[in-house]
Amino acid sequence: MQNQSRIVIENIAPQLNSGKVSIKRVVDEIVNVTADVLVDGHDVLQANLLFKHEKDNKWSDIRMTPTCNDEYTACFQTSKQGFYSYKIEGWVDYALNWQHGLGRKIDDSQHVNSELLEGAELLVAIVDKVAPEEKDYLLHLIYIFKNDKTYSEAIKEAVSERLTSILKKYPEKFLTETSQEYNVYVDRKKARFSTWYEFFPRSASEQEGKHGTFNDCHRILPRVAQMGFDTLYFPPIHPIGEVNRKGKNNTTVAQDGDVGSTWGIGSKYGGHKDIHPELGSLEDFKNLVAKAKELGIEVAMDYALQAAPDHPWVTEHPDWFKWRPDGTVQYAENPPKKYQDILPIYWESKDFKNLWQECLDSLFYWIDCGINIFRVDNPHTKPYFFWGWIIAEVKKQHPDVLFLAEAFTRPKVMQQLAKQGYTQSYTYFTWRESKHELIEYVNELTKTNQKEYMRPNFWPNTPDINPFHLQGAPESKYLQRYVLAATLSSNIGIYGPVFEQMISDPIPGKEEYYMSEKFQLCHYDWFKQNKVTTLITKINQIRKEQESYQQTNNIKFVETGNDQIIAFYKWNDTRSNETLTIISLDAYNSQSGSIQLPLHDLKIHNGQKVQVEDLVTRNCYDWYNEWNYVELHATLPFHIFKINK
Repeated sequence: MQNQSRIVIENIAPQLNSGKVSIKRVVDEIVNVTADVLVDGHDVLQANLLFKHEKDNKWSDIRMTPTCNDEYTACFQTSKQGFYSYKIEGWVDYALNWQHGLGRKIDDSQHVNSELLEGAELLVAIVDKVAPEEKDYLLHLIYIFKNDKTYSEAIKEAVSERLTSILKKYPEKFLTETSQEYNVYVDRKKARFSTWYEFFPRSASEQEGKHGTFNDCHRILPRVAQMGFDTLYFPPIHPIGEVNRKGKNNTTVAQDGDVGSTWGIGSKYGGHKDIHPELGSLEDFKNLVAKAKELGIEVAMDYALQAAPDHPWVTEHPDWFKWRPDGTVQYAENPPKKYQDILPIYWESKDFKNLWQECLDSLFYWIDCGINIFRVDNPHTKPYFFWGWIIAEVKKQHPDVLFLAEAFTRPKVMQQLAKQGYTQSYTYFTWRESKHELIEYVNELTKTNQKEYMRPNFWPNTPDINPFHLQGAPESKYLQRYVLAATLSSNIGIYGPVFEQMISDPIPGKEEYYMSEKFQLCHYDWFKQNKVTTLITKINQIRKEQESYQQTNNIKFVETGNDQIIAFYKWNDTRSNETLTIISLDAYNSQSGSIQLPLHDLKIHNGQKVQVEDLVTRNCYDWYNEWNYVELHATLPFHIFKINK
């Protein structure tokens, strides 16, 4: 027979996969929890939200507030990294039940001497638990509840707010029911707010045609920092295979001097724990990482689990690859793309435990060298549970480490990688152009349960993706795409200097760069200035100053009356910082429209003055109405307004 219970607790949110998957937050972020809590009959029900960090010995509790239809809500704030647990408890509160019933009888002019005696017994049960000043008050109540001569005072105090607060503070819990536990993993704040810049260190040389080095990168670091980027991501820096090395433009036969694809990892010079000799030494790399840190930049490494045909793993661990009857290994393919210079790892190998351990050891090696951020190449082609294991193992010892999933694949695959522990994820933003597409996609990321575990990172371009809309596009298009990425998402990145210098020559008919840097050295004027670099710098500065842009989920799209203008309101958790972003999606023509202010969210009335300050031009405008006219020109296709009330 089941133990007696009257409390039902269900529909707890947030939760993922019935609690099997942790939701995600960053330090100081709030977890808002709701649950349906029910009891039969009309007894007074109470519920607590209980939570604790994995290193805490005791649970903290917060009384939940009923909203409507038997739903209760409460929240807690995270204060440190690692796992938190939370659960719900509910109980019938006989003391509050007594007080509620007593109040109804008093209102009905009934005599309540017996009820006061019952109340005295309830107070006796808690009198030794309360604070000294509260104890004196309760002892007085016990006395007057039992004394007929103090009846008038007794019924007044019995329904007082002071007594209610004490009864809530020291509940006697009967038939308590507790839900299962749910987890939230808390990262450092950079998991939620980061600004990435990608470049190939081998193209950092001042001399055209000469292989760049880590030492050459030192002169570029101040430029990256000055533009406002805090994460510098390098494509793979490991030795590049010589067998089946790719030539320029992804040709299958390399010519003398061709440097190959950085993702063709491994050669006679080593593998995943080694550095390409032409980039410099390990000491050079560590010095670069340290110098970047001095400038407020973290270096992110590429983590690509694949091997060139001459990678040491191929001969030292042949079981890690699937050999065909003719003694060869099928090279990697992602139709229509072919990677003749890469052998895929055989994840079903009988020696998979040693394979997994070596992959983990490679991460630990670079973490010991000062790396705390990894961009992971094609994670969707490796087992999901491998990622769940390896990320958890890293986080146990190094909670600061962050992982960005490069997986432009099916939605549920990307979501599964996030559930397995990836900190951030590339997204479909690169291909979302129209107002409808952008709003639909951002709402999917921020209004569904994806917001609880998947942190989007918006990239307008990558070395692999030269989107059609940027090919031969005007300056205004680059400005439009950057401001969209930078204001819609708190995590963003660009592949440079290709993006800001608007280098976009494509392979005809493909979203690929002609003479792609993936397969050759490139030479750039790294200190070239233009309007794009100037405005990227300004936008990045705004993101650092305005908290509303430092998270993705607090966003509301507003009406503009024009399908070529998108506008959205953003805010920080305390609503002390509120912004309104308005962007023209037309890269060639002026566009105008009427912007509807979200008066309810701003807690103002129509006719009340609102000042909007353009954070780029520093112009200020006083708006008094719900609808306000704006006009945007291709020369500056956006407004970033701070709302001052």
